[in-house]
Amino acid sequence: MSLSFKDFANKPWLLTLLGPVLLWAGWPVHPAPAPLLLLLGLVPLLRLAQVLRAQGASGGRFWRWAYLYLLLWNVLTTYWVAYSTVGGGIAANILNAALQSLPLLAFWHTRRLAGPALGYLAFVVYWLAFEQLHLTWDLSWPWLTLGNGFAAVPGWVQWYEYTGQLGGSVWVLLTNLAVFWAAFGASERAEQPGVVALAARPVVMRWLLPVLAAALPLLLSFVIGSRWQEKGPAAEVVVVQPNIDPFEEKFSGSARYITPEAQRERMVTITERFVTPQTKLVLWPETSLETVHWESQLEVHPDVIRIRQLLAAHPGLRLLSGMTSVGTYPSKEQASKTARYRDDMGYYDIYNAALHVDGATGPLEVYHKSKLVPGVEKVPVWLDAALGTINLGGVVGSYGSQDARTVFSSRSAATDTALRVAPVICYESIYSDYVSEYVRRGATLIGIITNDGWWSDSPGYKQHLLYGRLRAIETRRDIARAANTGVSAFVNQRGDIVQQTGWWTQAGSRYVVHLNDELTFYTRHGELLGLAAQVLAVLLLGWVLLRRFVK
Repeated sequence: MSLSFKDFANKPWLLTLLGPVLLWAGWPVHPAPAPLLLLLGLVPLLRLAQVLRAQGASGGRFWRWAYLYLLLWNVLTTYWVAYSTVGGGIAANILNAALQSLPLLAFWHTRRLAGPALGYLAFVVYWLAFEQLHLTWDLSWPWLTLGNGFAAVPGWVQWYEYTGQLGGSVWVLLTNLAVFWAAFGASERAEQPGVVALAARPVVMRWLLPVLAAALPLLLSFVIGSRWQEKGPAAEVVVVQPNIDPFEEKFSGSARYITPEAQRERMVTITERFVTPQTKLVLWPETSLETVHWESQLEVHPDVIRIRQLLAAHPGLRLLSGMTSVGTYPSKEQASKTARYRDDMGYYDIYNAALHVDGATGPLEVYHKSKLVPGVEKVPVWLDAALGTINLGGVVGSYGSQDARTVFSSRSAATDTALRVAPVICYESIYSDYVSEYVRRGATLIGIITNDGWWSDSPGYKQHLLYGRLRAIETRRDIARAANTGVSAFVNQRGDIVQQTGWWTQAGSRYVVHLNDELTFYTRHGELLGLAAQVLAVLLLGWVLLRRFVK
């Protein structure tokens, strides 16, 4: 039996299937024009709320349908988390969908109590406020921030230099709302005559707003992108991809374990093959130096001695490498909240860190990864018992971190002082304002070091690579990306991938980057959209609750 459009648009189960499929099909890694589907992917959700409201459904019934909608989107788009561990993948998808459902539940009740005009405004405000929260709190998992959906088409969002990734979220939310209102606005009850009159306009007039909402940001982006030129002095950089299997080779106890010394020598060999007298910086991936490194004794560690020998053969060369390190505290009072204790060690922190070696004789600098993966590198005390055994790739438990971003620059006259690199470690690269903090502190190059092999050959490592392109646009900084496994690459200031390695191959790559030192509007001012949405969300919720109390 065939279904008419009217039948289709009135069936909650069909709407609940259609929306997630549209969002998944528009998400990276699907190329243009697929991301246009993101501008339609929430229309079925809005129609679902409208249909259920007409049926007299309760908020609980709407929540169940909305949660299923979000869960399907999460599973279709981030199922690959389970490649690292089944338990972690299940937890990530179930919990994230539950969190995403909260702003929708708030929208449902605001629409019911305040009518369509304020209700649909609340839909945009609540979702955007939630995305801002999801970028900052302990259980942060902003992989599905709507603005990330355009990472495969950076030419569409060159205006991120003004708005950041949340500007893309606003585009998605407003365009979906405009399409919904053009298609289904006439079905609203006559609660507000002006709103219904808008929906009753001729077809051409009703669809003009959705077309403009979709087209104008694209036009603006093409204008900005066509005028952009790479800025700043040039510097040659090398990235190393050793391709050491994190499941079978990298860590002690693996089936085909490669000793830390052999791993290090593989990276030294690749480095020697690609550096030239003009090379200024080499990047080794996350946790390249895998054995524990006591930060108080780094200078005498064999890894550092070997790196010094490598750099001595190449004057003017610096090296940035991921490592696992340990820092100790003299007393309990001076220890951090994440500090652990052992009788033979006292209080100490374990860090997923970046080490900067400034030539053969220059100082050593260390940065501690601070945007930590929930349930793996960071477990809130109140969730320790529930999440402490979930493994998403790495050592379970809370790592140490630091409050401010560190930018690595050279103090030697023999090196290029214009090259100031931001050591962005893996998961940190999906946070727009966080990466911008490095730039506000003087970074002229973004260096991403990562290990994407936990997710096997899936959309996971591809999405992670593409998300970095948005950081390049927001900050107008070149990116040098070194992956243990995954894809190593160079990205220019327009967000174009200008050079990359293959997947799961032992490789190196050399490219001349540009070192821009200008600040974009977004870098200077941060997440204005997200913060404004949070203020509006509080005011809206307060007004709705007050109105309900008065009634």
